[in-house]
Amino acid sequence: MSTTAELLKQASELFPDEVVTQAHVRHFDLPAGAGRFALITLDNGLDHTKPTTFGPASLANLNAAIDQVEKEAADSEIVGVGITGKPFIFAVGADLKGVEILKEHEHALAIGKGGHEVFKRLSKLAVPTFAYYNGAAMGGGVEVGLHCSYRTVSAALPAFSLPEVFLGLVPGWGGCTLLPNLIGADKAVSVIIENSLNQNKQLKGKQVYELGIADAIFEGADFLEQSLIWTASVLKGEIEVERPVIDRGEGWDQAVAKGRFIADSKVHGAAPAAYRALDIIAAAKNGDLQQGYDAEDKALADLIMGGELRAGIYAFNLVQKRDKRPAGAPDKNLARPVTKVGVVGAGLMASQLALLFLRRLEVPVVLTDIDQERVDKGVGYVHAEIDKLLGKGRINQDKANRLKALVTGVLDKAEGFADADFIIEAVFEEMGVKQKVFAEVEAVAPAHAIFATNTSSLSVSEMASKLKNPERVVGFHFFNPVAVLPLLEIVRGEKTDDASLATAFAVAKKLKKTAVLTKDAPAFVVNRILTRFMGEIQNIIDEGTPVEVAEKGVEPLGLPMSPLVLLELVGPAIGLHVSETLNKAFPDRFTVSPNLKAVVEAGKRGFYVYDSGKPELDPEVAALLKQGDSVLTEEQVRERVLDAVAQEIGLMLDEGVVAEAQDIDLCLITGAGWPFHLGGITPYLDREGVSERVNGKRFLAQGVASVPA
Repeated sequence: MSTTAELLKQASELFPDEVVTQAHVRHFDLPAGAGRFALITLDNGLDHTKPTTFGPASLANLNAAIDQVEKEAADSEIVGVGITGKPFIFAVGADLKGVEILKEHEHALAIGKGGHEVFKRLSKLAVPTFAYYNGAAMGGGVEVGLHCSYRTVSAALPAFSLPEVFLGLVPGWGGCTLLPNLIGADKAVSVIIENSLNQNKQLKGKQVYELGIADAIFEGADFLEQSLIWTASVLKGEIEVERPVIDRGEGWDQAVAKGRFIADSKVHGAAPAAYRALDIIAAAKNGDLQQGYDAEDKALADLIMGGELRAGIYAFNLVQKRDKRPAGAPDKNLARPVTKVGVVGAGLMASQLALLFLRRLEVPVVLTDIDQERVDKGVGYVHAEIDKLLGKGRINQDKANRLKALVTGVLDKAEGFADADFIIEAVFEEMGVKQKVFAEVEAVAPAHAIFATNTSSLSVSEMASKLKNPERVVGFHFFNPVAVLPLLEIVRGEKTDDASLATAFAVAKKLKKTAVLTKDAPAFVVNRILTRFMGEIQNIIDEGTPVEVAEKGVEPLGLPMSPLVLLELVGPAIGLHVSETLNKAFPDRFTVSPNLKAVVEAGKRGFYVYDSGKPELDPEVAALLKQGDSVLTEEQVRERVLDAVAQEIGLMLDEGVVAEAQDIDLCLITGAGWPFHLGGITPYLDREGVSERVNGKRFLAQGVASVPA
């Protein structure tokens, strides 16, 4: 038994629930008399939608397959070896279900070494090796191909990436070392760092080829057949693969510097994975592959035992799994069909909603507003967005015509809503206005119609209280921009019935949104937490701490933007309105900042100006600020803000605003863009000891988004 096999056998005991990938070897003669060829196919035996992963037993199977072809190559029985995947899926990397249960650094190190030892054997065979990326390839799936002599890619490949940095790891089975040596440091940094930190951006087959990762690209329908014909030509010397000369001088150093700038702008030094990956890329400049592999092993083990990875996997599982089975959602069989949608309002938010419903449901959508000009503008917005999709080739002319025909605008609600099944309002955020709108809608809509409100902070129960049938009103809170942010807070009012709620969840699923059920509590989830967070920052500024100190105090969280930049995005007037709403509900914890009020009254759109290309405090805003003499350090700012957030989340869970802390995290990730390396917020608060300091207990059990006890 080889050392590699022994290592994998020991490691497999740590992965009791591994879905084992088989590595089948078959032989055939290549076209044009090129010789006998061995093809290894990775297949976990599940249906074609289930990804193929690498755990210890799976790596052992690949290792055994390489044993076989290594002997055949030595005996001159074969002229080459290929590796590919089952239909539509090549392989998506390490088995993260196993990784997250590891407790010891030495076990994590064994996983890194095991993968390296198996994959390296492909590059050491006595014959050329070929990777055929026939479908989705991520992480270790990409890396096993990098160890081969040549690579082809399917033009139909939908997703290709090294997502490890996104999750809190490094590409640890050769990615950080081999990729820059193949395509250059600049392109490698884009794939490993920039794409990962850009919400795990995926590459298509054509991009993989254009980057130089693959040496040839073929259509999906006959991809393997064409790849084998190409392979035969390579082996016969008819095709010579030329690769660019790698810049190992100043260009390499500039690429690493660019990567550090990207990492700083995204995580502000708060998450170690990107920086560990960049250190390995920087060292790979000398071309010493084994030195790179050793550094990958060390980084992989260190990060597996760190909180960032555990939080990243936790966040990944929330986004991939929890939103498919929303906590508290009623029986889906109670949902009513939706064949027509009404939208009250034709402003920007209402128009965005109309476009979303139109594109996802493909049913008639009708907008109403107080005058024809607004109605026409709303319909015009939808038409213009459809034209953009047509121009980008996202839809064809027939579909564009059909969608345009489905959207209309009317002034008369009776005309527009008499046969609507689902009616959503997106009018001014004032209770009296919304109650009036719903009363008008109830007078003309069919008895089965669901009434949805896009309110961001007002009580759904109070909004429905004056209706004859309050049971059909549900909160349906989207986040701006509607097309980008996945979250949809679905709010159950005091009298909302199961059928209305089930219909809301069914519609959310068709809209491809992440739906989270919330109690009808002030500002629901995201706005309540953000308002407490932002409110504490504003209090600290009002009391005397300089703006830049208050902002820098929370930089170590690695949030996508600073608090005051976020306020600018939301709009100071909206931020003020939400803080006033929450102040009325919870005056002991939520304040109304006099400085924020002054900024809004002055008509300022934010605290900053950007004349120099970066945010600087607007002199006019600085002149408005009235501050006390209490000045905090950055550390004191961070502690105070985190304590406030931990307190608020604890109270929300006690009140039953959502079912569990996991729902809080899912909301912040999908509705506010909080980074995966935090796991939302509660894993970070647990990891930093804030949860226990403030509430006397962790939000999540030990082992959930953390190293098991």
